[in-house]
Amino acid sequence: MRLKIAFCAWTASVVMLGCFIADETRSAAQTTTGNDPAVVLQEILIAACAQDSKQFSNELTTRNAAAFRQMTPAAQATFLKRFVLLDKAGKPRSSSDPSGVLTVFCETPEITTQMQIGKPEVRDNLAYLPLLVKDAGDTADANTRNVIMGLVRENGHWKLLSLGLLLLDLPTLGEEWDRAEIQANEKSAIASMKELANAIEKYRVAFTRLPDTLAALGPSGKAPAQAEKAGLVSDQLAGGRRDGYSFRYVIVGANSSGAPAKYELAAIPAEYGRTGMRSFFRDSNGVLHAGDHQGAVGSLSDPKVD
Repeated sequence: MRLKIAFCAWTASVVMLGCFIADETRSAAQTTTGNDPAVVLQEILIAACAQDSKQFSNELTTRNAAAFRQMTPAAQATFLKRFVLLDKAGKPRSSSDPSGVLTVFCETPEITTQMQIGKPEVRDNLAYLPLLVKDAGDTADANTRNVIMGLVRENGHWKLLSLGLLLLDLPTLGEEWDRAEIQANEKSAIASMKELANAIEKYRVAFTRLPDTLAALGPSGKAPAQAEKAGLVSDQLAGGRRDGYSFRYVIVGANSSGAPAKYELAAIPAEYGRTGMRSFFRDSNGVLHAGDHQGAVGSLSDPKVD
């Protein structure tokens, strides 16, 4: 697995503005270390590696911290993974050489990112720090990159402001990521509807009746004893929730036995406008529909989805 150097791949929402990165206010107990830009950057990298969203938000400027906290958990996780150039949360550790140079390692089973923090150059309320980023296993330094990070002093404390040449603008970035997450979640909702429909049909064949609830499809269903053996979908989907959508299942009519029995499925954004826009509805004939219902359940009159 190759180390992915992507400090500047943030989209147009991150504004060009020289080479500095900002960090945020710390608690009273951290005041001493909070005055050292290198130590603050070290703690920022450690929080990002561990995907500690709460701690990371404490390292942001007031404006960016508020925007970060409003992001969905999925968007926060995506941001932090990109920050340390890894696909998953890692195990952070740090070291200091005899000259005082700080290095942060972010270790995952596949790869370890090594980030060495250089001596800061302080200019008034800005601090510029060279950051050497590499795959710790790359002894030839073939994939080493140097990035100038910058911190800005806010209320007497150093805060995270930018990545390389890019000024961090989380309010705008959050809006863009919400749109991207909505598209991904809607695709996932369609796939989940199809997965549920397939599982229901398998259940019908196995038990000659429709399941009473979605929970009966999961490995720990609480419907009749035979449902506990279904194991057709994950616990998450059997619980009626996945990737920002809630799922509802209704048996149509009084009969739930045999092939004539019919049912409807619906998928609704868990948080309208943040995790999804469209509501999805699978009618009793198996046709999938979609429409924007402001977070309410869809209907048979909505346009069909191929």
